[in-house]
Amino acid sequence: MKGTTVLGIINSKGAALGADGQITLDDTVLKAGAVKIRRLYNNTILAGFAGATADALTLFEKFEGRLTEYSGNLTRSAVELAKEWRTDKYLRRLEALLAVMDKKQGLIISGTGDVIEPDDGILAIGSGGPYALAAARALKQNTKLDPKTIVEKSLLITAAICIYTNSNITVETL
Repeated sequence: MKGTTVLGIINSKGAALGADGQITLDDTVLKAGAVKIRRLYNNTILAGFAGATADALTLFEKFEGRLTEYSGNLTRSAVELAKEWRTDKYLRRLEALLAVMDKKQGLIISGTGDVIEPDDGILAIGSGGPYALAAARALKQNTKLDPKTIVEKSLLITAAICIYTNSNITVETL
């Protein structure tokens, strides 16, 4: 899943989800200004992806359908998507990860049936995810910055380290 870094933060000051804009195929940058974050379910849910773009767009559609079906219940929608993703003959071949959040909760959803809620309210996926996670944890623990600023600063730190992450950042807040 090269070419993507998605980072989300939830704390008492709010919620923010951001991503870089780089799309990479092997060792070539194909696009520098991609938008990998979406607002869903009447702008109450944020979702971002890492992995194959077409696969992720399919998953966004499926997840949005689940949100409608379960009246915006983030956890139930995520669990039902993960179950379908893991068991459906077509969907299980999709190569992507989703990071989804509302104002209170953030989840990482995978095609292997995982629905993970990080303990510290920090979601990180993609090739630059570990760098972004480390930077966000340090900033969250040692500053009083709001989630949007933590996401922005962490993604910029990641872009300076990870060759699959650029500094063309998009951040959405709730």
